[in-house]
Amino acid sequence: MKTMEEVLRDWEAVIGLEIHCELTELETKMFCGCKLEFGAAPNTHTCPVCLGLPGALPVPNKAAIESIVLAGLATNCDIEKHTLFYRKGYMYPDMAKNFQTTQGPKAFAMRGWLDLDVDGKGAQERLDVRDLEVGARVQSATRTETGYTTHIGITRIHMEEDAGKMIHIGGGEGRIDGATHSLVDYNRAGTPLMELVTEPDLRTPEEARLFMQKLRQVYLSLGISDCSLEEGSMRADGNISLRRRGETELGTRTEMKNINSFKALHDALAYEICRQAEVLEGGGVVVQETRHWDPGAKHTITMRTKETADDYRMFPDPDLAPYDLSDEFIEGVRAKLPELPDQKAARFQRTWGLSAYDARHVIEHRDTAGFFEVAMAQAGADAETLAKPIANLIINDLAARRSADESFDLATCPFTPARAVELAGLRASDAISSKQEKEVLEAVFAEDKDPAVVVEERDMKQVSDAGAIEAVVDAVLAANPDKVAEYRGGKTGLLGFFVGQCMKEMAGQGNPKLINQLLAEKLSV
Repeated sequence: MKTMEEVLRDWEAVIGLEIHCELTELETKMFCGCKLEFGAAPNTHTCPVCLGLPGALPVPNKAAIESIVLAGLATNCDIEKHTLFYRKGYMYPDMAKNFQTTQGPKAFAMRGWLDLDVDGKGAQERLDVRDLEVGARVQSATRTETGYTTHIGITRIHMEEDAGKMIHIGGGEGRIDGATHSLVDYNRAGTPLMELVTEPDLRTPEEARLFMQKLRQVYLSLGISDCSLEEGSMRADGNISLRRRGETELGTRTEMKNINSFKALHDALAYEICRQAEVLEGGGVVVQETRHWDPGAKHTITMRTKETADDYRMFPDPDLAPYDLSDEFIEGVRAKLPELPDQKAARFQRTWGLSAYDARHVIEHRDTAGFFEVAMAQAGADAETLAKPIANLIINDLAARRSADESFDLATCPFTPARAVELAGLRASDAISSKQEKEVLEAVFAEDKDPAVVVEERDMKQVSDAGAIEAVVDAVLAANPDKVAEYRGGKTGLLGFFVGQCMKEMAGQGNPKLINQLLAEKLSV
């Protein structure tokens, strides 16, 4: 099988996402008063309404409607004042009433968008952007100095109810394949579930990953869901097809269901791009179907042939009246909008001079954004000077710890915002070197001590006295006349040798910036 880069030289991937998010911050379900509680004993939060018993009538959850309008406003959607619920045929045992209450083509939130900033290694997946000049545009992507930005349309965000949970006994990895029997827990059935559907505007797995990640940031800032991918309160379906570069007609798509991690979304789409290309280049035909991503085997497998809209037999729910949202209701919800991630990043740039790249990555997680803000408040008059160094600590060092340890908790770790300010201040004043900064940070985590205490205990304070350093530089040059002659004869790479000798003489505590400066001056004579 070809690599994805090889495939994308000849083929263009067309990707759309359907991202489901449970409104876990609400108290009750969508159409009944049953309590929302993850992890409760099976079938302890059910009633005649969410079980679909005869004669039971649904009552809509007003707070859920407010939440979806809030989500729509935060993603630049138009809010539809007139909409309604439908019944969608659903013949699986995890929905006892054999239909799902959902919305049709006109949802509460329509025609929205989000802009993505793609940089680093991920930007390299977009081959048609690589060679563009900064500011040049292809489709909806515009080249930037660090990568590109791209505009992703949102078709709609509609409200529906979640299904129950199937538990398969005896099968491999809890799957139905090979199971001896299955159990159903209806606690989740009826949970308010928003589904955001994008336009087919995504072109790489990295764009899909970033879109889901950014949407999660937005929803978390709104406080409408815990957006837990591990617990399934946020999950994605990925739709993907291929077409030859330069063509406009869409190919036959496949769908990956219920992907519950950013990495799984990226890897599933990347594999499916390569698989579809292999089928098409071998003269085969891509079948419209639903597939499952197996993270262990790192491939997709067929689940079922894809249903069509006719299979759902949708019609307006006779038990639920159409909605007529007033301007007062919509504006009341708009007034509850908090500062959104993009707005926060822009404020960090404006207030503390962060670059767009640094600001974007600092706000990537709520805890790092909060950590940075507290650090800036504690830095006081030095905030603008220390903003970049502290951002670097967050983006590089703390992010690396988070990646290496899933249990890493910034809120309880020994490295506090106050200690970040102290460490960044020590480095900014040249009290310690960049190498020593790393050592001090490790010691803070290992010993739970303030950076200044670590520096004092280990006698690490960097020597920045120009007179003391000049004496060492003179001594090193006097001891190596042959190498001085070679340097002046054109072998400028020897500068590193002289710096190393000076640092050795000073037990690693000399200010390397000052050492370099003095050496350059004296060797140029």
